[in-house]
Parts: sequence; structure tokens; C-alpha cells
Amino acid sequence: MNREEARKRAKELVAKMTVEEKASQLRYDAPAIDRLGIPAYNWWNEALHGVARAGTATMFPQAIGLAAAFDEELMSEVGEVIAEEARAKYNEQSKREDRDIYKGLTFWAPNVNIFRDPRWGRGHETYGEDPFLTSRLAVPFVKAMQGDGEYMKAAACAKHFAVHSGPEGERHFFDAKASKKDLEETYLPAFEALVKEAEVEAVMGAYNRTNGEPCCANKPLMVDTLRGKWGFQGHFVSDCWAIKDFHENHKVTSSPEESAKLALEMGCDLNCGCTYQSIMNGVRAGLIDEKLITESCERLFTTRFLLGMFDKTEFDEIPYEKVECKEHLAVAKRAARESVVLLKNDGLLPLNKDSIKTIGVVGPNANSRLSLIGNYHGTSSRYITVLEGIQDKVGDDVRVLYSEGCDIFQNNISNLADPNLPDRLSEAQAVADHSDVVVVVVGLDENLEGEEGDAGNQFASGDKINLNLPLSQRQLLNAVLDCGKPTIVIDMAGSAIDLSKAQDEANAVLQAFYPGARGGADVADILFGDVSPSGKLPVTFYKSADDLPDFKDYSMKNRTYKYFTGTPLYPFGYGLTYGDCYVKPDYDFNVKYADADKVSGAEITVTVVNDGKLDTDEVVQLYIKDMDSYFATTNPSLVGFKRVHVPAGGETRVTLTVSEKAFTSVNEEGERAVFGKNFRLYAGTQQPGARSEELTGHKCITVDFAIAR
Repeated sequence: MNREEARKRAKELVAKMTVEEKASQLRYDAPAIDRLGIPAYNWWNEALHGVARAGTATMFPQAIGLAAAFDEELMSEVGEVIAEEARAKYNEQSKREDRDIYKGLTFWAPNVNIFRDPRWGRGHETYGEDPFLTSRLAVPFVKAMQGDGEYMKAAACAKHFAVHSGPEGERHFFDAKASKKDLEETYLPAFEALVKEAEVEAVMGAYNRTNGEPCCANKPLMVDTLRGKWGFQGHFVSDCWAIKDFHENHKVTSSPEESAKLALEMGCDLNCGCTYQSIMNGVRAGLIDEKLITESCERLFTTRFLLGMFDKTEFDEIPYEKVECKEHLAVAKRAARESVVLLKNDGLLPLNKDSIKTIGVVGPNANSRLSLIGNYHGTSSRYITVLEGIQDKVGDDVRVLYSEGCDIFQNNISNLADPNLPDRLSEAQAVADHSDVVVVVVGLDENLEGEEGDAGNQFASGDKINLNLPLSQRQLLNAVLDCGKPTIVIDMAGSAIDLSKAQDEANAVLQAFYPGARGGADVADILFGDVSPSGKLPVTFYKSADDLPDFKDYSMKNRTYKYFTGTPLYPFGYGLTYGDCYVKPDYDFNVKYADADKVSGAEITVTVVNDGKLDTDEVVQLYIKDMDSYFATTNPSLVGFKRVHVPAGGETRVTLTVSEKAFTSVNEEGERAVFGKNFRLYAGTQQPGARSEELTGHKCITVDFAIAR
């Protein structure tokens, strides 16, 4: 069913409703209208990395881990699995008249906010710090979720529109000030791509204000840009209880009725919260025009008709057996394997179990299910921690010693222990002393980084105050490293952590993010060389928060790889493999023109070489620098990437396309255009720059060229 037909049917149905009935349908928990044959519907559902909060479902790595795979095809497969399982669950639940929260087909995912500051607690819900990477991963995810059949398979939602990335503790009253340049260059591109390329069905506004106006009633963002400039046709939903903030915290209105009026006028159709329960008070007082209610109601029912909720569809027969089926679990396994980033390896990895008698596994995240799942997660029928993955991998051939080592953030595990003497530290040292190799698993979990109200951590409402591991874990890491045994450090966290100690003293360092329910098995596969690590960092790992601007400063100056002027610990786009891959200066390159003087893109074919002894996947990355324009980003920007397989001792040819947009820059008025003539293109398996070269031992190849203007 096309949108025009769905809209026509929605108008006809809404025309039969009373104003009270129409108003009732603008709540996230919309009640039934029995006389019109409309069942109750709860709009609230989640699917950041698998169907969430609705019982059993296939659980993928958290979004930041999916981003580390740098794999557009994978994102499409993940979106397809989510939609398939969503329909399978919906079919059974609606058949039983279970229409509660998390039971619908409208999913509030993906989160395409830019992870501009590593202290933000919700950053692990995103695809990282780069708007290009975020766009390229989010578009196939949304397209696959929504499908291309007669009916929409599931409705995706781009959130949180648009300038939102902390601080969590102040989000209900905070005003994020962003320049026109930063809006166009960083904060808006992913949303624009989802609207224009993926035709995302919904957009969710953020809690905070942007440039003085609340994000759920923001004329420049919602009216002028989203529906005006971009032509968005779907529905707009508030973040949960965000409209209440208008009068209670932002103080832009003085009552719930005024807040509802303002939100409706700006095109907020659906209220996650309670404020739209005041709509009828506003109508009776002559404050709210019924036309606004009608328009929003029509948009919402357009979505329901597109989903086929009042028809028989091709999805009605999707069986419940699709939930967590073998094929879906295989996609999750692939995702987890691709998401792990190898940050350091002096040759210790991969491990050979035939030459090891005893492995020590230490750390608060070694046997933690929480460290597998991130937030906004579903339930798995089985969990495999890193400890369990290693135990399963070596079987009875190798002894595995284990110590939790410390609590994830508290001084001690036992409440009765001496507060001045970490109570598992001596055990961890004993494990290390009696082992041939030690695996230390540190990091965070959803209780330490996450959403305000969900993550009640000791830091800052879900945010971090710095990049350090909690003190208990720093003490543990130091103690184990001091034992002098070959040591692998695995960090399971959704954000940049200061891993300087591990980089300096450990033999190998892995970033596993939150790898999903069975991710411990996939980490073990990598440790023992069943598969080569191939993930790349979707965020910069800084050495210290002292290198960053104030958390509340939304200027992009000195933030992310595109603007940072310091030296990172680990650069964006960095990640080693068990091979030795690089792009050699053997390429074919041409710029394409739509006409004599208008560039329409470019194409480059490069050769990726693996001089190593093991086969591996690798990610070819393209970056561009405008050598002329004053408005160009400080450092080269990512404009293309592709995951390829490169056999040991072999090479692979790969062709990448560069869009017309890659040649543009943004001036201070937020105007995007081709300002320069001379450009430099970088092709490699990492970001160009001295730190990347130091860590990988390879340079990107460069191509200098000029375009007609």
C-alpha cells in the first residue's frame, strides 16, 4: 500500500471520530474505539539491537558494536531479523489480544545522535561519532526493518531529533547551542539521510532545547527543516514525558494545555507521556484548534494502515518459530565477530591451546551477563560470558582458573570485607601467578553508562565524569600486570575508556563493546584464532577527558576525529587484524561529472594486500580533504568504506564510490556547497594520520586531484 492510499483511508476513518476520540489516539497508549473497529494500540516499542523489552528475541551487539563492524550489508540483515521477529511476536500477541507496551510494530530505533563526547552515557546506543558512518549504517537498517513489500513490515524511528548527547542529568532543562555550520555538518546529516533515502516512518524529538526552543516543539528543526526542507511525510513522536518539560523545566509555557498546543502546532503528533491528556481541556478553553488534532491523528493512522493493521498482510503467517531461530542467531554471531576491535597485539594472539596448560580469567566483566547486553535489550534463551566462552573453547584440555577480581565499581564484593583492602585482589594475583596466560576482562555495563533514570551510577546520572575505569578495576589491572605474566586485556564498554596502562604493559588489548547475549563465545573464537578480529573504532579513544572541551559545549571544535587537534590513544577507524593488511599504490581513480562543471561523484578501485600469515576480513576506508576551502573540516573526513576478505599472502581489489556530497563543505551560515577545487583522497585500512601510522605500521595512499568548478 502506498502512502497516498494509506493517507486516504486514514482521513476517511478519522473523519468518523469525535474530537475526544481523535485526541485519545495521540497518546502512546491509544485506547480502542470499539464502534469503529479500532483496537487499542501501544506505540512504544524498542529495537536498538534486537527486539527489546518484550521477552525472548535474538540479541545483537549493542549499536556501538554494530557500528564497529563498518558493514552496511550486516546492518541490513540485522534490520531484517528484527522485523521478522517483530512480526512473529506481534502475530501471536495480537491474536491473544495482548496489546500492551512493547507489543506493537512501531520501534523507537535507531538512535542516530552523534557521539560527540565520550562522557555521554547513552553514546553506546549510537553508531559513533561520525555522521557519514552513522548515515551509511542507519539507512540499510531502517530500509530492512520497514521492508519494500506491499505493506510496511515494521516502522522505524530516527531519534533523538536533533542535537542531543548529554548531559543526562540536565536533559530536561538543558539548552544545546549549536551553530548553523555544526548543525548542517554534524548533527543533522544522519536524520536527513533517514528521511530522504530510507523514508523512515517516524522521528522522535529530544528532551532538551536546541538554540532556545524545545526539541519536541522546535520550528527551525521540525517545521522548517524536517517537514519543509526535507519533505518528511511520517509522524513525529515526543520523547517520553518531554512535553511536560515545556512548562515544568524549560519554562517556555505555563501549563500542560499550552504545552500540548505548542507541540501540536509544531507537528508533534504522538505524545509519549501524559501531557496530551490535557488536549480536551485546551479544546474546551478555545486554546487548541481541532484541525491540529485531526492532522496528527491522520498521520498516525496513515502509519497504522501502512503497517496493514486493518488488513490481511503477507506478514500474518510469519511463525513464532522465527524468534531466535538458527539463522537469526547466525547473523548475531557474525555481528559479534565483526564488532570486536583488536587494539594491540605483540604476537601473543591468537592463542594456541596446545601450548597452554593453564589460562587465568580475571575481572568483573569476565563472567557478567550485564556486560554482554548493553541497554534497551531483549531476553536471550542463552547467555555465554567470556569466561564461559573460553571454558567451552578449551574443554578439558586446558585448566581455566577464574577470579572476579573486584566489583565493577565498589571497593569490595563482600560488604563485610575490610574497606581498605580489596577483598578479591589476592585471589586475582594467585590466579595470575598460577597461569601461563591471563585474560583480564574490565569495563562498564548498563548500570554505569546509560540513560538518566536507568543507570543509577556513582558518576553522573548515566554519564561518566572522566575516561578512567572505576578505581577498583584500575587496582585490579595494575596488580595483575605486575605479576608479569603474558596478559590480554579485554574492555567491555560502550564508550572510550583510558586504556593507556593496558596499551603500555599488556601483550594484547581487545575492545569488545557489549557483544550480545552469546558474545563471550565469539570473543573466545577471536582469542583462539578461529576468526581474525576485523572491527574498527567508530569513536576516538582519547587519552584523557582533559583533552576535551567542556561536556556542555556543543561546538564541534576539538571534538571527534574530524576536529581534534591532539594525539589520541586510539584513532577513529583504527583496528588491527591477525593479518597484515594495507592498501598499496595500485589504483584506478576517476571523478564523475553530471555536466561540464558539476561534479557528481567519484570512483576508486584499490588493491588491499595481506602480507600476514592468516586470512582476515579488513575494512577499506576513504577519507577526503578539501585543500582550498576555509570551511573544510580540520582533518580529513570519512567518505567511503567497504568490508572485504583478504587471504593470507594474497590481495583483493575493491571498488568504492564517493558521493557528490563528499566534495562539499559547510560555511558559517550552514550552507553546503563545493567551495574548493583541489582535493586529496586517502585510501587505507585506517584513518590517515601519524598516530594511525604508528599503531598500524602503514600509511594511507593519497590521490591529489582537481575538479572543474
